[in-house]
Order: sequence, then structure tokens, then C-alpha cells
Amino acid sequence: MKSVIVTGGTYGIGKGISLGLSRRGYGVIAFGVSVRQPGSLAENATESLQAEARALGLSLDVLEADVSEAADVQRVVQFALHRYGRIDGLVNNAAIGPLGNILDTPEELWDRIIDVNLKGMYLSCKFVLPGMIRHGGGSIVNIGSGAGWGKPNMLAYAASKGGVFALSASLAYDHFRDHIRVNTVVPGGGGIATGMSLGRVGGDLEKLSRGTSGTVAGRSAEPADVEAAVAFLLSDEAAAISGTVIDVGCFSHQGGPIPSKSTVLSARGESETNSSQSGQGDVQGASSRSTD
Repeated sequence: MKSVIVTGGTYGIGKGISLGLSRRGYGVIAFGVSVRQPGSLAENATESLQAEARALGLSLDVLEADVSEAADVQRVVQFALHRYGRIDGLVNNAAIGPLGNILDTPEELWDRIIDVNLKGMYLSCKFVLPGMIRHGGGSIVNIGSGAGWGKPNMLAYAASKGGVFALSASLAYDHFRDHIRVNTVVPGGGGIATGMSLGRVGGDLEKLSRGTSGTVAGRSAEPADVEAAVAFLLSDEAAAISGTVIDVGCFSHQGGPIPSKSTVLSARGESETNSSQSGQGDVQGASSRSTD
């Protein structure tokens, strides 16, 4: 059985990754903190994940640990090595994302965001890599963000996620000859319900999905979509892939914003009312028909 550590693996996208990989037969060690973090609504997530895993008949280990604390990360790595003898995969998902520009971001909040989002990734990789190298290779998947290319009112979060792209690329270069694959997955398009995203809208699910770009599937991306990309990159099917970024959702950072539905219809000479009545130009309608 291949083993994988999932940081921030107890809530939102991380929980989806942990449960999905467990269903696929991985030995999963998920960890996170139970106390609410700045800008997030997630709390008591470790106990909740343990209960959900039991109800689903899944066997995965859920640990309480802070990714920004070296001693905590070392403890998780030692647990994984004792449990499975080796670590085949590492998914760095832990992150917090309070909003703010440089003038309204206190220094202590900046430090906490960088500590969790970037230092935490550094610590996890630093303690996992020696064992991976000894055993001849492994796969690291870092969860990034479109904010890593810069977004308004997300100064500290965007800076930390920009660092994720650079860290991932550097790791891929440094450990190419060690057969360590390092790739990045970006959840995009908005509307994914996580502790972080819900925290930004006061827990309002309707507000969370309002005005989002969504995905080519005609809906917002879901944790299962991200998990599928992560699972592929962890698998032997991705044995020759390293240093790449997979965007799950939309790709507005690659050259411009995804056009709104009204913009597309206007270019076609249609109206939203006529489009809704005919079913043409309605991405959601096209998606529904394709799955019938």
C-alpha cells in the first residue's frame, strides 16, 4: 500500500483529497488543527473527519498538528514512517487566506499567513524528502492558487501563493535526479466551499457562488475535481511529469478574464432570456444534457 501525507487534510478541499485518496487504496495520514484560523470558518475538523471516515468504512489516520511548527510536522512524518515504513506521496494543502491590502494587514497576520502557507510547505517537504530520496523517489503535489499571480485585496495570501509556484519549481529542479516529482494543482473558478472561502463571505453559500467563473463543466469546481488531479499526479501514470501546474477550474491568469455569459451571448447576438428559453448558450444546460 502506498502512503501519502495530506497537510490541511481535514476540511474542505483537503478533506476531499484525504477521503478520495483513501477510497483509491492509499494509506492516508491527514493532519490539521481543530481551532479556527484567521479568516476561516473551519473548526473541530479532525474529529469530524474521523467520524466521517468511520461512517464510510475508510481507514485513514487523522492527526492534530500545526503545519507551521517544525516539531509537529516531524511528529507526523515519524508517525507515517512507523506506520508504513516509507512515504510515497505528500500533498501540501494547508493554507489560510484572510483578505486585505498592505495597509490593513497587520504584521502578525502577515507572519501567520506566510508561516502556514509557505513555511508549512517548506517544513513538510524538508522532513519528507530524505525518506523519499532513500527509497528511490516519490511525488509531491502542492496546492496553489490563481492568487499567486496577484489579486486585489489578497496581498499576503497572494504573496504566499506566488511563493508556492517558485518553491515547487525549485524543488522540481533540485530533486529531478532523485526521481522526486513536484507539481502544483490550482483550484480555480471560485465557488468551492472551504473554511477559507466561506470565511471570506461570512458563511453565505449563495454569495460564495455569485458571479464566479466556474468551470467548463458548467459548475463550480468541487473538492473531488481537485482530488482527481492530485491522484493522477501521485500515480505511476504521471511518472514522467514534474515541474508542471494543473489548473482545475478556470485559467484567467493565463491571458485574461473568463468572459461572462452575457458577454458571450452579446457577441453571438443573443439575449440571456432567449438563451434560457432555447437552452442554447447555457453552459449549465449543455452540461446537464451531456450527462443524461
